[in-house]
Amino acid sequence: MKLRSSPPSPFGRKVKLAMAILGLKDRIEVVDTNTADPSDSLRSQNPLGKIPALIQENGEVLYDSAVILEYLDFLAGGNKLFPAGEARFAVLRDQTLADGIMDAAILRVYEKRFKDQKYRDPAWDSYQAGKIERGLAHFEENTPAAPATVSDVDAGTLTLACALGYLDMRFGGSWRQDHTKLVAWLDSFEAAVPAFADTKQPSAPVPDNANAPLQ
Repeated sequence: MKLRSSPPSPFGRKVKLAMAILGLKDRIEVVDTNTADPSDSLRSQNPLGKIPALIQENGEVLYDSAVILEYLDFLAGGNKLFPAGEARFAVLRDQTLADGIMDAAILRVYEKRFKDQKYRDPAWDSYQAGKIERGLAHFEENTPAAPATVSDVDAGTLTLACALGYLDMRFGGSWRQDHTKLVAWLDSFEAAVPAFADTKQPSAPVPDNANAPLQ
């Protein structure tokens, strides 16, 4: 199988972490992808031209990250990242909220990257920033249990860690000042999940030009 992704992508990182946690890294080749390149084959693999996309052994393609995580969990025997029964819905909810934080953060990045200064909309940026802040406030008040080992990680906590990591990378970790419980939780997550450090990207402030790698 092949995973179409790019190093800065928090959604791609989410899938890479799942691959490591579920013991599937050796079955999947990671192929770096430039979503801004119209000649890239990604657009024929995923009509939306978005990453991550997982090309299965039979040539079928799965997208987006939430669907890919479901599939990887299935390959690993099930009920690992997504518990059975009623507990599953809390995990799905937390995954969706953390995905939303990442979506809003990426929209803030794109507002700066693709628009000249005079065309940028402070109200739009503030709207996206509000989504992030409310999401962080929820997780600060409802901080997940700190994982002791990788077996304690689920799709919700995995996605939350990637969201916080992306805020560190693109926004200088400014979220940390007012979310001390989440800071401690992320430290515990990184200690329990070695792949989190392995997939970490250097801090890179929001790029101010359209030629920088997307996400």
